[in-house]
Amino acid sequence: MANWSEAERAAPELAAAVRGRFEAHGLAILATIRRDGSPRVSGVEPLFALGELWLGMMPGSRKGADLCGDPRCALHSATTDKNVTEGDAKINGRAAVVTGAESLDAYQAAWAAATATPVPEPFTLFRIDVTGLSMIGVAGEELTIDFWREGEQPRRTTRT
Repeated sequence: MANWSEAERAAPELAAAVRGRFEAHGLAILATIRRDGSPRVSGVEPLFALGELWLGMMPGSRKGADLCGDPRCALHSATTDKNVTEGDAKINGRAAVVTGAESLDAYQAAWAAATATPVPEPFTLFRIDVTGLSMIGVAGEELTIDFWREGEQPRRTTRT
């Protein structure tokens, strides 16, 4: 699986566009899989730093428990209008719990630098291994879908 910097190398233009959509508002919708197999969607504040995609959350949160049970997840950027003027970005991947003090300290420093606020403590930290990226946009009368899956080349599909 690819960490964020590997996804950037594999699909540089798409990764930049996807990251831009997430960073435009700092919020995302996280889709996880509950223990019973049903989906759960939750708000989250992703952080792109140190070549990784990080998700910090409260200990004991249901979304964190979901990720510990089944690491598959999807992130969707904040949609700002029904015409998708700025585009919609998605990231598919697998979450891994981060426990090493060095990584936790690095995340806290990166969070503080990016937000000018300390990380609310306590927290549970996940790193996302990226398996796919997509960006949906509108170009004239066409819907454009740029996507990349791990191990493949980036591609574009259009629909009218």
